[in-house]
Amino acid sequence: MTSDAPLAPTRIEPATLQDIPTIMGLAEATWEPTYRFIISREQLEYMYRVIYTSASLKRQMAEQQHSFLLAYVEGEPAGFASFSPLPAGEDGGTGYKLHKIYVLPTRQGQGLGVHLIEAVENAARAAGGTFLDLNVNRYNPAIAFYERRGFARQREVDVPIGPYFMNDYIMRKEL
Repeated sequence: MTSDAPLAPTRIEPATLQDIPTIMGLAEATWEPTYRFIISREQLEYMYRVIYTSASLKRQMAEQQHSFLLAYVEGEPAGFASFSPLPAGEDGGTGYKLHKIYVLPTRQGQGLGVHLIEAVENAARAAGGTFLDLNVNRYNPAIAFYERRGFARQREVDVPIGPYFMNDYIMRKEL
Protein backbone atom coordinates (compact mmCIF):
# COMPACT_ATOMS: atom_id res chain seq x y z
CA MET A 1 0.00 0.00 0.00
CA THR A 2 1.41 3.36 -0.91
CA SER A 3 1.15 6.23 1.47
CA ASP A 4 -0.14 9.66 0.61
CA ALA A 5 1.58 10.99 3.72
CA PRO A 6 4.23 13.60 3.17
CA LEU A 7 7.73 12.34 3.69
CA ALA A 8 8.90 13.30 7.13
CA PRO A 9 11.75 12.10 9.31
CA THR A 10 9.38 9.79 11.18
CA ARG A 11 10.20 6.65 13.12
CA ILE A 12 7.47 4.43 14.58
CA GLU A 13 8.37 1.85 17.21
CA PRO A 14 6.47 -0.52 19.48
CA ALA A 15 6.15 0.85 23.00
CA THR A 16 6.97 -1.10 26.14
CA LEU A 17 6.05 -0.69 29.79
CA GLN A 18 9.15 1.51 30.12
CA ASP A 19 7.54 3.94 27.65
CA ILE A 20 4.48 4.61 29.85
CA PRO A 21 5.86 7.98 31.09
CA THR A 22 6.36 9.05 27.45
CA ILE A 23 2.81 8.01 26.55
CA MET A 24 1.48 9.87 29.59
CA GLY A 25 3.36 13.01 28.54
CA LEU A 26 2.00 12.82 25.00
CA ALA A 27 -1.52 12.20 26.31
CA GLU A 28 -1.27 15.18 28.64
CA ALA A 29 -0.24 17.42 25.73
CA THR A 30 -2.93 16.14 23.32
CA TRP A 31 -5.98 15.21 25.40
CA GLU A 32 -7.27 18.64 26.38
CA PRO A 33 -6.76 20.33 22.97
CA THR A 34 -8.48 17.37 21.28
CA TYR A 35 -11.60 17.30 23.44
CA ARG A 36 -12.08 20.74 24.96
CA PHE A 37 -14.71 21.75 22.39
CA ILE A 38 -16.44 18.35 22.35
CA ILE A 39 -17.03 17.31 25.98
CA SER A 40 -17.32 19.10 29.31
CA ARG A 41 -14.22 19.88 31.34
CA GLU A 42 -15.48 17.54 34.08
CA GLN A 43 -15.88 14.63 31.64
CA LEU A 44 -12.54 15.43 30.02
CA GLU A 45 -10.73 15.33 33.37
CA TYR A 46 -12.57 12.20 34.55
CA MET A 47 -11.83 10.25 31.37
CA TYR A 48 -8.19 11.31 31.40
CA ARG A 49 -7.80 10.07 34.99
CA VAL A 50 -9.43 6.73 34.09
CA ILE A 51 -7.49 6.08 30.88
CA TYR A 52 -4.05 7.63 31.33
CA THR A 53 -2.79 6.78 34.78
CA SER A 54 0.36 4.70 34.90
CA ALA A 55 -1.60 1.79 36.39
CA SER A 56 -4.29 2.00 33.70
CA LEU A 57 -1.76 2.08 30.85
CA LYS A 58 0.12 -0.85 32.40
CA ARG A 59 -3.16 -2.80 32.62
CA GLN A 60 -3.96 -1.97 28.98
CA MET A 61 -0.56 -3.27 27.86
CA ALA A 62 -0.11 -6.24 30.18
CA GLU A 63 -3.66 -7.55 30.62
CA GLN A 64 -5.85 -6.18 27.80
CA GLN A 65 -3.52 -6.99 24.87
CA HIS A 66 -3.22 -3.36 23.76
CA SER A 67 -0.19 -2.80 21.55
CA PHE A 68 1.13 0.75 21.64
CA LEU A 69 3.17 2.42 18.90
CA LEU A 70 5.21 5.55 19.48
CA ALA A 71 5.98 7.95 16.65
CA TYR A 72 9.17 9.99 16.76
CA VAL A 73 10.02 13.00 14.64
CA GLU A 74 13.64 14.12 14.66
CA GLY A 75 14.23 11.80 17.61
CA GLU A 76 11.47 13.32 19.79
CA PRO A 77 8.21 11.54 20.70
CA ALA A 78 5.40 13.21 18.72
CA GLY A 79 2.42 10.84 18.83
CA PHE A 80 1.14 7.41 19.69
CA ALA A 81 -1.49 4.85 18.81
CA SER A 82 -2.83 1.73 20.47
CA PHE A 83 -4.76 -1.23 19.13
CA SER A 84 -5.80 -4.75 20.09
CA PRO A 85 -7.50 -7.80 18.63
CA LEU A 86 -11.29 -7.89 18.90
CA PRO A 87 -13.03 -10.95 20.31
CA ALA A 88 -14.24 -13.30 17.57
CA GLY A 89 -17.71 -12.27 16.44
CA GLU A 90 -20.46 -13.40 14.16
CA ASP A 91 -19.43 -11.04 11.35
CA GLY A 92 -16.61 -13.31 10.22
CA GLY A 93 -13.08 -12.19 9.72
CA THR A 94 -10.55 -11.25 12.31
CA GLY A 95 -11.00 -7.78 13.69
CA TYR A 96 -8.76 -5.32 15.43
CA LYS A 97 -9.68 -2.15 17.25
CA LEU A 98 -7.79 1.13 17.11
CA HIS A 99 -8.20 2.45 20.65
CA LYS A 100 -6.10 5.59 20.54
CA ILE A 101 -4.32 7.77 18.03
CA TYR A 102 -2.96 11.13 19.13
CA VAL A 103 -0.43 13.51 17.62
CA LEU A 104 1.04 16.54 19.38
CA PRO A 105 -0.79 19.71 18.28
CA THR A 106 2.53 21.15 17.05
CA ARG A 107 2.99 18.10 14.80
CA GLN A 108 -0.53 17.82 13.39
CA GLY A 109 -0.99 18.31 9.66
CA GLN A 110 2.44 16.83 8.87
CA GLY A 111 1.30 13.33 7.95
CA LEU A 112 2.18 11.75 11.29
CA GLY A 113 -1.38 10.53 11.92
CA VAL A 114 -1.36 8.87 8.50
CA HIS A 115 1.95 7.15 9.32
CA LEU A 116 0.57 5.93 12.67
CA ILE A 117 -2.69 4.61 11.23
CA GLU A 118 -0.84 2.85 8.42
CA ALA A 119 1.48 1.23 10.97
CA VAL A 120 -1.56 -0.03 12.92
CA GLU A 121 -3.21 -1.30 9.71
CA ASN A 122 -0.01 -3.08 8.66
CA ALA A 123 0.43 -4.70 12.09
CA ALA A 124 -3.21 -5.84 12.18
CA ARG A 125 -2.95 -7.19 8.62
CA ALA A 126 0.31 -9.01 9.44
CA ALA A 127 -1.44 -10.64 12.42
CA GLY A 128 -4.25 -11.89 10.17
CA GLY A 129 -6.65 -9.01 10.69
CA THR A 130 -9.29 -8.48 8.02
CA PHE A 131 -10.80 -5.27 9.40
CA LEU A 132 -9.99 -2.40 11.76
CA ASP A 133 -12.66 -0.73 13.90
CA LEU A 134 -12.48 2.47 15.90
CA ASN A 135 -14.76 4.62 18.01
CA VAL A 136 -14.80 8.37 17.39
CA ASN A 137 -16.88 11.02 19.11
CA ARG A 138 -19.75 12.03 16.84
CA TYR A 139 -18.64 15.69 17.07
CA ASN A 140 -14.93 15.09 16.53
CA PRO A 141 -13.55 16.73 13.36
CA ALA A 142 -11.24 13.70 13.02
CA ILE A 143 -14.16 11.83 11.42
CA ALA A 144 -13.16 13.38 8.08
CA PHE A 145 -9.57 12.15 8.56
CA TYR A 146 -10.80 8.60 9.15
CA GLU A 147 -13.12 8.73 6.15
CA ARG A 148 -10.22 9.86 3.94
CA ARG A 149 -8.28 6.85 5.22
CA GLY A 150 -11.06 4.49 4.08
CA PHE A 151 -13.09 4.09 7.28
CA ALA A 152 -16.90 4.10 7.02
CA ARG A 153 -19.45 4.76 9.75
CA GLN A 154 -21.06 1.52 10.90
CA ARG A 155 -23.35 2.67 13.71
CA GLU A 156 -23.79 5.05 16.65
CA VAL A 157 -23.07 3.96 20.22
CA ASP A 158 -23.31 5.64 23.61
CA VAL A 159 -20.60 4.09 25.78
CA PRO A 160 -20.80 4.67 29.54
CA ILE A 161 -17.61 5.72 31.26
CA GLY A 162 -18.25 6.38 34.92
CA PRO A 163 -21.05 8.94 35.22
CA TYR A 164 -20.57 10.08 31.59
CA PHE A 165 -21.22 8.76 28.12
CA MET A 166 -19.03 8.74 25.06
CA ASN A 167 -21.33 9.52 22.12
CA ASP A 168 -19.47 7.78 19.32
CA TYR A 169 -19.61 6.40 15.85
CA ILE A 170 -18.08 2.99 15.30
CA MET A 171 -16.16 3.20 12.05
CA ARG A 172 -14.65 0.28 10.12
CA LYS A 173 -12.05 -0.22 7.44
CA GLU A 174 -11.64 -3.50 5.61
CA LEU A 175 -8.00 -4.54 5.51
